[in-house]
Amino acid sequence: MKNYVHSIALLILGCCLLGCSATTVVSEKINGVSFVASRDTLQQKHIIPLLEIHADYAAIMPFGFVRDKNHPELHFNSNRQWFGERYEGVKQYIELLRENEIKVMLKPHIWIWRGVFTGDMKMDSEADWVLFENSYEEFILLYAQLAEETHADLLCIGTELFNFVDQRPDFWKQLIKKVRATYTGKITYAENWDKVDRVAIWEDLDFIGADAYFPVSEAQTPTIEDALAGWKPHKKLLASLSKQYSKPVLFTEFGYRSADYAGKEPWASDRHEGKMNSEAQAQLYEALFRSFWDEPWFAGGFAWKWFHNHDRAVQQENNRFTPQGKQAEEVLKKWYQNSVN
Repeated sequence: MKNYVHSIALLILGCCLLGCSATTVVSEKINGVSFVASRDTLQQKHIIPLLEIHADYAAIMPFGFVRDKNHPELHFNSNRQWFGERYEGVKQYIELLRENEIKVMLKPHIWIWRGVFTGDMKMDSEADWVLFENSYEEFILLYAQLAEETHADLLCIGTELFNFVDQRPDFWKQLIKKVRATYTGKITYAENWDKVDRVAIWEDLDFIGADAYFPVSEAQTPTIEDALAGWKPHKKLLASLSKQYSKPVLFTEFGYRSADYAGKEPWASDRHEGKMNSEAQAQLYEALFRSFWDEPWFAGGFAWKWFHNHDRAVQQENNRFTPQGKQAEEVLKKWYQNSVN
């Protein structure tokens, strides 16, 4: 009992120092992965590796597509899309994950042709904005209904859409109301790391969602100490946001390439021929977990990214984001196991 009282006292003291309210004390961390859609149905053998690293959440990501960043037509749930990117596949993925007691965040994404950044999306006229908003609302409400039907635990209503959110706040306010009328679970929005403090809708959501590709080190192979120091100003910002809105912070995405200088521009996803550097990725993972996973205002996060065919992902040596078959997978496993015990 003495140790219990001492732990509660420390938690209260920590919250007082941060200015946190009761709503920003998280009782259980989200230990998640961002699950990449595939052409095929999900099978039990694809779930086992998630259970082995003690992941208790998976982000499932249906896609909508636009021709360019100024194009007002959003296409989604088409038979031309991969199975895992459309309604039928998302439903099958969620149902199998939940059968294995893995919770789900349903996280619709937009893809712009040739990989143009979604945060730069901006329509050319009011008429185009309205046309795009109508299709986007249909997109999100379709998956809000699916989230309710499948008892998904969390819904993310947008990913890295800063210009859209910034310039059309009234649309987002009414969209959130419609989502809440459809879906009874918790909701968030995922903003890119460099704009997370400029989002006008945090007060209407349950989590402050950050795609956490913050630069933390310019070293070729960062040490844990390098990255811990690099995290300090970003952590201060995020703690301040949590205090300001009385909301927990959720890393809707986090991760690093297994490449040289992976902590310098963690958001860089272009393909290059550099060598594989698993140590850099693992050290950066370790520093991120040490910086955040014990904070009472931090809700956890989703590692970017995890492929359903684990054996194939492990066999393919690459310097891309997945931790599968690399030292970073062991870091994930260690922290995820410790946080559920």
